[in-house]
Amino acid sequence: MKLTEKLALAAMHRIDPEAAHGLSVKALTMGLAPAPGPVTSARLKTTLAGIDLPNPVGLAAGYDKNAEALAPLSNSGFGFIEVGAATPRPQPGNPKPRLFRLTEDKAAINRFGFNNEGMEAIGARLAQRPRDAVIGLNLGANKDSEDRAADFAKVLAHCGAHLDFATVNVSSPNTEKLRDLQGKAALSALLAGVIETREGLSRRVPVFLKIAPDLDRAGIEDIAAVALETGIDAVIATNTTLSRDGLQSPHKDEAGGLSGAPLFEKSTRVLAQLSELLDGKVPLVGVGGISTAEQAYAKICAGASAVQFYTAMVYGGLSLAGDIARGLDELLARDGFDNVAQAVGTKRKDWL
Repeated sequence: MKLTEKLALAAMHRIDPEAAHGLSVKALTMGLAPAPGPVTSARLKTTLAGIDLPNPVGLAAGYDKNAEALAPLSNSGFGFIEVGAATPRPQPGNPKPRLFRLTEDKAAINRFGFNNEGMEAIGARLAQRPRDAVIGLNLGANKDSEDRAADFAKVLAHCGAHLDFATVNVSSPNTEKLRDLQGKAALSALLAGVIETREGLSRRVPVFLKIAPDLDRAGIEDIAAVALETGIDAVIATNTTLSRDGLQSPHKDEAGGLSGAPLFEKSTRVLAQLSELLDGKVPLVGVGGISTAEQAYAKICAGASAVQFYTAMVYGGLSLAGDIARGLDELLARDGFDNVAQAVGTKRKDWL
């Protein structure tokens, strides 16, 4: 990490977490960020659901909620970025404070509640996106919607022309009863509506599904069955957790979703179970607790074709994107892999 980035992070940690988040996005839009360009090599180049990636290290949804920093983020070392979540209508989200740093645990708890400027504002920014980047949108539902399942399809219909992929997010713990849509029947119906909408777009946009880490074995089996039945293009495992096991921070009992280091093991076990059930028929994106190249590599060896992170940037800065991609390249070379795709699932049994 550069000295300037280290000093900026130290300053950010002295102010309110949500204000710091907003400032960091603003700094990006002003060009005050590392810009190594896409980090790539023959080993790192891969495909995810038919999408060509310069490297398999992505930015998870939730950082750039309103698609304000598409160009600088695309130039910061990530192989792909996901923005949002976007809902049909703008909404303020839950009352503040709603974001907490758990410094002792290298973690965060948020209960934002899909705060965003709505699909029209976000869609307008996506229409101006850099064309040489891979950009996806996390689809959400309005809290007061009478038909939440229809909201996901609405956002896709509005923004789909400008996307490389779209993620159905039914796993945020911060919108009441949203996770109920992960049940087999409800999820099948919701995804059928999204895929039907996708067929009406000018081009085929891969549809991903983001799931919670708090599912039991039966729930994971249901997700695998729905993924195979509906023909979605990838599963993102996982979102934040409601678990608070082993936390040290004074903020540990705040309501919301926990992300960061404590999530790594739990999310990787869910990933490995899904990998075993899907057996290569649907690719997986591993998310949860990644802050090093070794952890990204572990997710890949557990069954992920690509990975995403976000919370680690709170503690390690944006330069982590390039650092993790370059470190992953070295690990693949060390173990004799010519390409990252060869490593996918090679140590899955270690996590079952």
